[in-house]
Amino acid sequence: MIRVQHDTFKLAQVFTISRGSRTEAKVVTVSVERDGMKGWGECVPYARYGESLDSVTDQIESVPVDITRAELQEALPAGAARNALDCALWDWEAKSKGVPVWELAGIAKPGSLTTAYTLSLDTPENMRAAAAKQAARPLLKIKLGTPEDLPRLRAVREGAPKSRIIVDANEGWEIETFLDIQAELKHLGVALVEQPLPAAADEALAGIERLVPICADESCHTSEGLLDLRGKYDVINIKLDKTGGLTEALRLRAIAHSEGFGVMVGCMVGSSLAMAPAMLVAQGADYVDLDGPLLLAEDRDVPLRYDGSEVSPPEPALWG
Repeated sequence: MIRVQHDTFKLAQVFTISRGSRTEAKVVTVSVERDGMKGWGECVPYARYGESLDSVTDQIESVPVDITRAELQEALPAGAARNALDCALWDWEAKSKGVPVWELAGIAKPGSLTTAYTLSLDTPENMRAAAAKQAARPLLKIKLGTPEDLPRLRAVREGAPKSRIIVDANEGWEIETFLDIQAELKHLGVALVEQPLPAAADEALAGIERLVPICADESCHTSEGLLDLRGKYDVINIKLDKTGGLTEALRLRAIAHSEGFGVMVGCMVGSSLAMAPAMLVAQGADYVDLDGPLLLAEDRDVPLRYDGSEVSPPEPALWG
């Protein structure tokens, strides 16, 4: 039996990126129940990729109730729907066999990780104050992608002088803008720039001088298109809602490493259930951005445990 429900989690504060703002996280929760065992998964439909709560639900409900993980990879395209179901099937199999998912997947037992903490787009003054409040965190990620970004970045650096910074433009810049500010990004100690240009325009990144490493987010979904990113990006951001689940995420990570890409593991704004399988992919990653639950005012009954910016692997009662 496959069950689908829509859940809403209130955010601790308004979350803004270059494409808009939100005050809550709307997710799709999936359970797979067979032989008295139940597995769970979560996804966050993303309008940028043509997804909605209803479209994702329709996709999940279109598959046979006895579908296997292997069959699922062909039955649904990469995206949020396949992610929730893939993760639920992993969880169900682990519970059915009495072994953790990491053992089923043939990977090392996961440990705690240090995650970035995201500051949403705001005025320079408000972003300085937000950065100062989080200045003890070792890694901050800031949302930019507007014509007036440098004052915001300078304000964040003033507020958090010791933190490493990831800048996420969410496709908001043109190549001229990026080239103009790249030296200042380096001067301000930016460790990584995420998706500076629209995915359709990233050919412009090929061959340019790199003062700061560039990470592909919207430009990288699955292993199928990875080789096309060579020469444009140094790092890829693996998100399970883009890969279509843990199965493809692990494959993408392995191929990325073999091809010399750095790896970042990120998330949409979702609950601990969405972060839990990503914790397996994030082991050994160069950058970890699994702070979704830190942005929520409420979470799952058995949430991930965060100690500052350190996040521990999930309890079996949550997932895995």
